[in-house]
Amino acid sequence: MEKKPESIFINRELSWLDFDSRVLALAKEKTVPLGERIKFAAIFGSNMDEFFMVRVGSLYDQTLLKNNKTDNVTHMTAAEQIAAITPRVAELQAKCDKYFQHLVSALAQEGYKR
Repeated sequence: MEKKPESIFINRELSWLDFDSRVLALAKEKTVPLGERIKFAAIFGSNMDEFFMVRVGSLYDQTLLKNNKTDNVTHMTAAEQIAAITPRVAELQAKCDKYFQHLVSALAQEGYKR
């Protein structure tokens, strides 16, 4: 297999996930008021919905073309990009699920019930 040239650029999809990671970190941050933490968790969920509908959907469509065209900036094919983002998404979603449980508990302590 031919080695891909190193790039000084960050893949756009991985950069999006890095941003969402920072949004999710605000949902965990105890110095942020509870209501704001819940909003950050909701923003994370909304961002991930858009990410899959638009970005991953587009990458998947590209894999169906089977032309293995690489991104001009990062030199990754659509399939390589999907392979790179999949474990990162799983990690972020697991964190979100964990934080959500903490937020539900915090709401219960404040007297809110599901």
